[in-house]
Amino acid sequence: MKALFQYNWLIREDWYQWCEDVEEEELLLVRTGGVGGILHTLFHIIDVEWSWIRLLQGKPDFQESFEEYKSLQKVRELDAKFRVEVEEFVRNWDLSMESNLLHDSLPDGRTDIFTWGEVMRHVIAHEIHHIGQISVWAREIGKKPVSANFIRREIIPLPEQSK
Repeated sequence: MKALFQYNWLIREDWYQWCEDVEEEELLLVRTGGVGGILHTLFHIIDVEWSWIRLLQGKPDFQESFEEYKSLQKVRELDAKFRVEVEEFVRNWDLSMESNLLHDSLPDGRTDIFTWGEVMRHVIAHEIHHIGQISVWAREIGKKPVSANFIRREIIPLPEQSK
């Protein structure tokens, strides 16, 4: 679980670097699929990750709009701000938390119940899904997308005897 969060963060940073070579209007252009454009999708990934982690901790959800974060710099700053709390939660994750229950109250009065393990995996899969969308958009504008490979990133260190 921790390795997949770390993978997502590395890939996200690679996308931020990729975005540095793309005109801002291209990053903001509303595209087919997803939540909008490239930058809006990166904002959405950060928002969803932090919001779910906050819910698991019993804290209030994020309520800001993308309208206030319409630059790569602002999205990166928001990510850095939120990452501190998310990383701490992920770093302290252990198997005993898997079956804790989240009671999520919906606007219509209903309540959804999820295990914490289910929520954590949803957050991981959510980012991977949207990064795939950004990869398609990258090709549409004629740029090579970021590599999605998990291997060769040294996320899981080799045992000493294997080196």
